[in-house]
Amino acid sequence: MSDAQDQETTSGKKKRVFRKKKSSRMQVDDLIEKLRSRDRKALAQSITLVESRSPDHRSQAAELIQRVLPFTGESIRIGITGVPGAGKSTWIEALGKKLINKDFAIAILAVDPSSTLSGGSILGDKTRMEQLAHEPDVFIRPSPAAGTLGGVHRMTRETILLCEAAGYDVIIIETVGVGQSESTVRGMVDFFMLLALTGGGDELQGMKKGILELVDAIVINKADGDNVIKAEQAKGDYRQLLHFLQPATEGWKTPSFTSSAITGAGIDDIWKAIVQFKKETQENGMFERRRSSQAIEWMNQMMVDRLMNEFMEKEGRKEQLEQLKQQVRSKRISPADAIEQLFSK
Repeated sequence: MSDAQDQETTSGKKKRVFRKKKSSRMQVDDLIEKLRSRDRKALAQSITLVESRSPDHRSQAAELIQRVLPFTGESIRIGITGVPGAGKSTWIEALGKKLINKDFAIAILAVDPSSTLSGGSILGDKTRMEQLAHEPDVFIRPSPAAGTLGGVHRMTRETILLCEAAGYDVIIIETVGVGQSESTVRGMVDFFMLLALTGGGDELQGMKKGILELVDAIVINKADGDNVIKAEQAKGDYRQLLHFLQPATEGWKTPSFTSSAITGAGIDDIWKAIVQFKKETQENGMFERRRSSQAIEWMNQMMVDRLMNEFMEKEGRKEQLEQLKQQVRSKRISPADAIEQLFSK
């Protein structure tokens, strides 16, 4: 029996701390080794680690992210948004099948509707994109949307880096398409596209027009059967509207397309546009400038989160905040006065 094992008999507490630190180092080493061989189980474990709120796990996650950084940055990051019913998951699966035939490895970070009780994903990778889920070069990760900005998980940026470290060439983020998720995802990806339906003018009435200034392409989906003519008309409507808007990416003219996830029509053209986008923005320096600014944005957000967490961890802070909220609800004090009291301690 080693000294360490003898310590466990006479002082179990010390022994547990020692073993935990050793195990943490071994776990990170093991995860990195398996990640680099594109082990999907190790990738899932790594993502779970960075999503954890445990202080011990945060330390391991920070080390893991730092050590995989040299292996990141080589993918094309694509964000896809659209109104409910636009067929985002079906369209992504159609694109994914074409890309794996071109020998690309694909990671799809799908943000699922969440249970209001548990906060967990209702839909899983076996019920969405079922064909892609069985492909060895495809990784699909549904994330719970509850309690996060616009349904985008707070650790999506770290997940992107882990997928890149695991050797995935194309990272696709599907948003729930509501709230502020569009601008949040815009700040994470290289190429951002809107999946729309026919009846462009009518649909715009129910859509935030600001989204059109965030996207690098508009795709009119479900352009098949009797819907082809309407889809072409919608494409023209969007193209006309885009003339009056500032492009989302400097030096890139936002195109519009029609496509069908059922027939595959138009999907090759959209992929060619994405490849061309990457080529042009790398040549003019916009690609790297955008990623650099996104890294700073990420750091700023982490700083805000850290400050908020440390502020709320102070003894009695949560109770004080709840009392102040009750007073604001009953109009005994103003929100401004509540904040003054909260920060006066």
